[in-house]
Amino acid sequence: MSTSNLAILGCGNIGSAIAKGLAKSGLTPADITLTRRKLESLSELNQVGFQTSDDNAKAVQNSEIIFLTVGPSELMDFLDEISSSLNADHLLISIVSGVSIAKIQAKVGTEISIVRAMPNTAATLCESMTCLSSLPQFAQGLKTAQSLFDKVGNTLEIDETQMASATALCACGVAFFLRAIRAASQGGIEIGFHSDEAFTIAAQTARGAATLLLDNHTHPEAEIDQVTTPMGATIATLLDHKWIPVAQHRLVHPTKDKFLDLDDVTCGEHLIRNEFRGCYPWL
Repeated sequence: MSTSNLAILGCGNIGSAIAKGLAKSGLTPADITLTRRKLESLSELNQVGFQTSDDNAKAVQNSEIIFLTVGPSELMDFLDEISSSLNADHLLISIVSGVSIAKIQAKVGTEISIVRAMPNTAATLCESMTCLSSLPQFAQGLKTAQSLFDKVGNTLEIDETQMASATALCACGVAFFLRAIRAASQGGIEIGFHSDEAFTIAAQTARGAATLLLDNHTHPEAEIDQVTTPMGATIATLLDHKWIPVAQHRLVHPTKDKFLDLDDVTCGEHLIRNEFRGCYPWL
């Protein structure tokens, strides 16, 4: 199947991210049609070469690969709108969370290849993590979908029963990690950095940590061991995060009824840890 004629229907944030990533990877924007009811929302993408339309049925007729990027509550009506334009040569790639292949088949029939995909908005920089699932009879469609998402990041084929988990870890995960970086940067502000400095330090540190794992193929604990020294600030913070700052260099333990006096570095570690715990109580 050719990947030169694509349509991204209901193109919002995730659809735009996929479109930008595919263009960044080398696909021609003019070969990608983006649809949205409010066409003016796509004006910037149209200006850089993407085809834009508010006619979903026509976009389907002119394309071989169809990305469905609407919300779950809209999908059934959306499929009703385009079903008469679909044929067995089409590949449907659903980015819609919580809607099974069986439910989509109930609307469009069993002859059309359907793949479910769960990418994230990092696709715009070709750094997405995308989980894919399909049925055995759609193996070629799955291969085509994987080749497209490989252009905008990394892919993993999973069983459809795992798609809800993939939504939490892969798609929503971007927001969770961004909130963690924000928490770290707020901790940095509290220990004396300007906001832009704290953000840069936190974001680059997170990027470095992820790169260590991906490039070295190591477990997080192995990399943690590399930055924990005997009686050092890191291990003290990792082992006991219940200390609460009450003064510049003093922490109090709420259950042990005792104080701990620290230098700037160690106290800062605890402050940042507390910021993380505001977002992630299990830390």
